[in-house]
Amino acid sequence: MTLRQTLASLPRDARDTLFLLVVIAVVVAPQAGNLPGWASALTGAVLLWRGRLAWLGKALPGSWTKVLLVVLAVAGTLYSHRTILGRDAGVTLIVMLLALKTLELHARRDALVVFFLGFFTMLSNFFFSQSLLTAGAMLVALLGLLTALVNAHMPVGRPPLVQTFRMAGSMALLGAPIMVALFMLFPRMSPLWGMPGDNLAGRSGLSGTMKVGDMAEIALDDRVAIRLKFEGGDSNMPPQSALYFRGPVLTAFDGREWQAEPFREDSAWAARVAVPASLQVSGPAVRYEVTLEPQRQPWLMVLEATPEAPALPGMQAYMTQDLQWMTTRPITEVLRYQAVSYPSFRHGPDASSRPLRVHAELPPGFNPRTLALAAQMRADPALANADTQQLVNAVLQRLRTGGYSYSLDPGVFGEHTADEFWFDRKEGFCEHISSAFVVLMRALDVPSRIVTGYQGGERNPVDGYWTIRNADAHAWAEVWVENRGWVRVDPTGAIAPSRIGAFQRLRAPQGAFANAMGTISPGLAQNLRAVWEAVNNRWNQWVLNYSQARQLDLLKALGFESPSWQDLTTVLGVLVMLAALGGGAWTLWERSQHDPWLRLMARTRQRLARAGLTLPDTLPPRAMADRVRAQFGASSQPVADWLLRLEHLRYAPHPTQALGQLRREFGALPWPEPPKH
Repeated sequence: MTLRQTLASLPRDARDTLFLLVVIAVVVAPQAGNLPGWASALTGAVLLWRGRLAWLGKALPGSWTKVLLVVLAVAGTLYSHRTILGRDAGVTLIVMLLALKTLELHARRDALVVFFLGFFTMLSNFFFSQSLLTAGAMLVALLGLLTALVNAHMPVGRPPLVQTFRMAGSMALLGAPIMVALFMLFPRMSPLWGMPGDNLAGRSGLSGTMKVGDMAEIALDDRVAIRLKFEGGDSNMPPQSALYFRGPVLTAFDGREWQAEPFREDSAWAARVAVPASLQVSGPAVRYEVTLEPQRQPWLMVLEATPEAPALPGMQAYMTQDLQWMTTRPITEVLRYQAVSYPSFRHGPDASSRPLRVHAELPPGFNPRTLALAAQMRADPALANADTQQLVNAVLQRLRTGGYSYSLDPGVFGEHTADEFWFDRKEGFCEHISSAFVVLMRALDVPSRIVTGYQGGERNPVDGYWTIRNADAHAWAEVWVENRGWVRVDPTGAIAPSRIGAFQRLRAPQGAFANAMGTISPGLAQNLRAVWEAVNNRWNQWVLNYSQARQLDLLKALGFESPSWQDLTTVLGVLVMLAALGGGAWTLWERSQHDPWLRLMARTRQRLARAGLTLPDTLPPRAMADRVRAQFGASSQPVADWLLRLEHLRYAPHPTQALGQLRREFGALPWPEPPKH
């Protein structure tokens, strides 16, 4: 017996339960990466167990078993999250409760609870991701839940799933215009998806610390970090080698880890660090639009240097004295903003000052050979009276000619990271090179610091956007030069000039499937990725980034001079009212399309029932006429004759009377009087 035949032979309840379990699996599957491992395993085990019980027709577990499983679920949630409140703990609990609820599917009420839990769990997927893939998966889950819900309300017989799916699809299509109207006009609140206390960790990207060797891990992440579109097209963009997106500036060094001043979600702290950066810009401006993926960090990625704050929806931005643009809270959703940058700029103090000495400090006891190298360079007659620029040139020349190489995997560095780079390994990723460079410059008594961010990018030929990935994360240096301020120096370019500008990136080793794809068609995977990312970009631009400002722009296009959120509410209310009126009109029209002959028969049975003669719905008019004569005698002959003419109208090949005439006679017939009590 085939699987299809086996399923067809199962009882109706078992078949419906198995379908519902499959739908629940589709709903919770995207949450597997967000749940603790035990929760995913337990959810899968419970669904398989419940499916086996339905397949074999066995009894459901007893109350004590279900209570024990609930206790285990709550205890596991407390153990994993240290709470049962918040997004992560709440989603873990709701997924577990949805799975456990399937163990007590006794009545329709239990099934309805499972449906509503399923709808809520489906929405909770958007707490973690609003990508196009997630939306597509949830659309499939929505159709599955609607099909199961419709199927539960068809208790008679064994309706085929194709029929219920068709009905569920029709319901979804009918509701689509209302969904679009709500999306377009419901007043926006930011963030669209999220909960207070969301965990802001766990997303690969830049941070306020840099342990030597950690940034190479980001290079393994090929996800998109920034999308960029230049005003006026690519002809108005700076060269790729000048595409530096400034992020955290790292000044404090403890021997192995560089740190920026820690971010605090505090307006007073923001006011303290938002001091003038002594920025002076010159030359032509570059105008562009940024779509920033949520990195759960407060740094705004803009091209160096941006003197004016980008316009942010529902958020404030400020510049620190280190030339970083930051927001007052971490960015947890896709953010789009316009910015104006000047590739030609200078910033920082012209003359030496006491605060600058902090940028020349080194922790004692670390990198003794690098300190000795600095002393040796100072003792060199050619550099005895060298200025800062000459010292920088000397160190860069050492990088070019000393046998150093650019590597994604130089191995694990020990306690003296700069010493190992300069004298032992002579290879490293950008943070190894920049860190060793800054340590040596500080040993030469030159104020220096590390800047992290992104450099380069690639143009998507499908939609014209420039794509900057996490793999484009970069670290470079800044040194202070008298009368010039802070000057960018990228020591990685001295070792690997092709790294600067997005021409060559080190990539992680590919798996067997990726290598096979590359062997079959080297350009196919790249073209498919470009198309997919262009589609995702459109999703970000028109769906995830549909802000209140764009809602108000829509109202302006509709003729509102100064639209507000009250106008949004008014327009939405009018549309809802029109939809309700349209639904009512549709209901009346559909009712009028029902068989008018059957409606007249139903009225006849109701009239006779009031007279004390209750007749079954299946009785034909001729049999009804016989029952009327037998019950009420000769006085009911006109009613019996009318019933015979009604039957003739329905079944005669050429009826002599119209239904309208019989309907008019209905009110004039001598109907029997109701019995007197």
